[in-house]
Amino acid sequence: MSALRNEPAAAAPGLLVIIVNYRTADLVIDCLESLLEGVTLPSDGAVIVADGASGDGSVEGLQSEIAARGWQQRAHLLALETNLGFSHANNCAYAHACSTLGKPRHVLFLNPDTVVRPNGLRPLLEFVESHPPVGIAGARLEDPDGTPQACAFRFPSILGEFESEAKLGPVSKVLGKWQVAASTGEDPVRVDWVSGAAMLVRSKLLDEVGLLDESYFLYYEEVDFCRRAAAAGWQCWHVPQSRIVHLVGCSTGVTKHRAPSRRPRYWFASRDRFFSQHHGRRYARWANIAWIAGHLVFRLRLLVGRKMFPGPPHLLADFLLHSLVIRSGHRETPPQ
Repeated sequence: MSALRNEPAAAAPGLLVIIVNYRTADLVIDCLESLLEGVTLPSDGAVIVADGASGDGSVEGLQSEIAARGWQQRAHLLALETNLGFSHANNCAYAHACSTLGKPRHVLFLNPDTVVRPNGLRPLLEFVESHPPVGIAGARLEDPDGTPQACAFRFPSILGEFESEAKLGPVSKVLGKWQVAASTGEDPVRVDWVSGAAMLVRSKLLDEVGLLDESYFLYYEEVDFCRRAAAAGWQCWHVPQSRIVHLVGCSTGVTKHRAPSRRPRYWFASRDRFFSQHHGRRYARWANIAWIAGHLVFRLRLLVGRKMFPGPPHLLADFLLHSLVIRSGHRETPPQ
């Protein structure tokens, strides 16, 4: 990796914000603007943008924009030589920050397709600072019009996989305690895991349980991280007073704002790794069966109602194919 280094801060940052870019420079600039223009980023905060070998001029464009807007003292750019995934880029950014700026008290993993509301980080930081058992906290993610998004969850399970795919009212009512999306309101609530699109973590927790698992190329890395943190005794909370706009999927191409794209291979690989790593292969197979059964229930309802499937194309075929690949003992290598 190569670093485009600015002068380091006089003291270690209280908050380090890490943004990973892969061919989304325009989104990153909007995100940086929401952080650095005004009073959103704390005075002792710093930002590192890690570019995952975009190869599309992102590094040069971001470097030029940071200089033109006078952000050099607070926004730092790290150009990685290879794209080894989301976790790898975040980990490299954290290591680089610790060596050049000093170890921060807190780290905010922030997606490039986000815009932080004015003062949107203050409630998140204040909550964590005032609750020592809390190691992870997630913001309320919302559409530009303020509509809340699902961003606080229960850990995936066999019954949760069936419920999430069946999308059937009576089933969801019976299996409510296993439903992956957790109910949230206007007050902070303890949950199993929060979306990695805006996830605040104590650096003390990173010291104790380790960084993001780089075996996850993309997806499920925050679920795995929150589960490891829970196993170590740390709490995870959703803090709705902290509000961040999330342009869902704009950084990955899997988005509700346009026709859904085909589910990438690494999504299936990450899902399988999570279940196998934390529950074993037999549990993972039953989770696959539950997913398929729930999906078939949903497809049958669509067929009876003469409706088109609204999700990613070839989803069932891709899921079945990947399940067969995993069952045969092979593993697919994520794209670089």
